[in-house]
Amino acid sequence: MSTADPDAPVVPVPARRRRKEKGAFFRVLATPAAPLFDLMARIDVVDGDKLPAEGAFVLTPNHYTNIDPVVVGRVMWSLGRVPRFLAKASLFRVPVFGRMMHAMGHIPVERAGRTHDHDPLAAGRLLVARGGGVIVYPEGTLTRDPDLWPMKGKSGAVRLALAAGVPLVPMAHWGSQHLMGRYSSRLHAFPRKRITVVIGDPVDLSAFRDRPLDQASVTAATALVMDAVTELVEQLRGEKAPVERWNPTKNHQKETGRFE
Repeated sequence: MSTADPDAPVVPVPARRRRKEKGAFFRVLATPAAPLFDLMARIDVVDGDKLPAEGAFVLTPNHYTNIDPVVVGRVMWSLGRVPRFLAKASLFRVPVFGRMMHAMGHIPVERAGRTHDHDPLAAGRLLVARGGGVIVYPEGTLTRDPDLWPMKGKSGAVRLALAAGVPLVPMAHWGSQHLMGRYSSRLHAFPRKRITVVIGDPVDLSAFRDRPLDQASVTAATALVMDAVTELVEQLRGEKAPVERWNPTKNHQKETGRFE
């Protein structure tokens, strides 16, 4: 896999193919928003051609700041795909806002309690029907790792990709923390920041397809995804991640709330 040269000149995200997906509503939002974002940060993309040019897929980025969805969405849009996210089904029932969520093509998923893995079959059918890519953070929330390495993953992304029978593509980015710190909502727009993104080869989940998934299989498949994402982060940071991936439960942390 090619690597990003930290001394290379910063280049903007390349525009790729003419969009074939239905994304008129998103285009209305992105047309003014994308140039504004580009004033604050420039994105250098490594292996952007590995993002599927068409069809449905699941994209699994690392997650360590609140601005991450904007960064990932900006990259997908510039590479010719309409960014969509899984979102709580309850949001789609909110007046006006829910209609906007539907119009932008986001995918509702029912969640039971605190699990992020509920109802993958329904979400998978909707993903295939729409034929687009959906962004699923495999960690489920901002990483709790003190050094911002990917932490222990959840199985939602794997379950969705297997239920839909679509590729699962790992992705990593680094530099977003300079634009917005973890748990912060404050932008540090000046000076202009550099964010580097790398897209990996699809994770090989063939061993888990077309058969019932028990907990051991789901755990093993999720570990493969987190390994792939972590390797991409290592590539961007030029250093090795900790041998043992951060586990919030072992560190007496809840899944919500701020942990500095």
